[in-house]
Amino acid sequence: MSLPLDTLVDVLKTVGEPTRFRLLALLSRGDLTVTDLTEILGQSQPRISRHLKLLAEDALIDRYQEGAWAYFRLQQDGAGATLVRTLLSTAAADDPVLLRDGERLSAVKRQRAERAQAYFSRNASEWDELRRLHASDAAVEQALLKLVGTAPIDSLLDLGTGTGWILQLLAPRYRRAIGVDASRDMLSVARANLDKAGILKASVRHADILNLPLEGQDFDLVTIHQVLHFLDQPELAIAEAARILRPGGRLMIVDLAPHKMEHLREDHAHVRLGFSHEMISDWLEKIGLELDKTIDIAPDKDDGLTVTIWLARDRRMLMADTPPAAAISVLQEG
Repeated sequence: MSLPLDTLVDVLKTVGEPTRFRLLALLSRGDLTVTDLTEILGQSQPRISRHLKLLAEDALIDRYQEGAWAYFRLQQDGAGATLVRTLLSTAAADDPVLLRDGERLSAVKRQRAERAQAYFSRNASEWDELRRLHASDAAVEQALLKLVGTAPIDSLLDLGTGTGWILQLLAPRYRRAIGVDASRDMLSVARANLDKAGILKASVRHADILNLPLEGQDFDLVTIHQVLHFLDQPELAIAEAARILRPGGRLMIVDLAPHKMEHLREDHAHVRLGFSHEMISDWLEKIGLELDKTIDIAPDKDDGLTVTIWLARDRRMLMADTPPAAAISVLQEG
């Protein structure tokens, strides 16, 4: 990628100021707020905000709102971002200023992780109870990875990302990824997990999955993992996912097969007691997606819940003779 001379000079002038260079170095290592950056750099909030504004004007960083907080991160795409990453790579690894910034960043991330862990611990027993009811995570993981395949994924969107499990699982496959969730507490857990795993090419955002603040046709894989059963109108979430798929892009849905555990409505806020193959297939058909495969993963226990994975594809780049969807039953031995 190349930049016109005037643009190149402007970017170099912007990056060349010491505080702004330090900000870019920090934002290349994950999402941070103004408060985080103020604490790390020891400068006033108005000063930090002014520098961030200049970096944003040159399209070097992204800004997104999460309630009362604004998060910033280094842009992943574009010639300016590429130039910034090149400049950052030339900085001496033993520079005392950058080393000190890195140490303070680690302290901020530790605090973030401790807050997330506190929330996780308060809810861990409930999540463990649910996980014991259905097919094992290992079985779901194996089936999901097999369906996704080994081809590189340019851009991934995970709807209802929760703890960020999908973002971690598929990290070796994608170039960039975004996870969205309506719970700010869960986003804190997901951020902490991404920090711990050292995954810098994924970020998480606060958003309503029924009304995403994202441009259409921007992702080549969208995942919806164990989310639809919490929704009154899950078909709207599927339609929104289809809206942002690129031509030929894929949608992967992971959820529960039909069951009769009524207590999940009251105890765990489940609105739907699972989904049949026919129901999901009909919804996909109505919004113009082609169902490729459906996999049922049986639970370890006879009275447990079956997990189903549906993989669909945007029709706009499919051949007319695409074979019909196949239903595969994957049984777990007890």
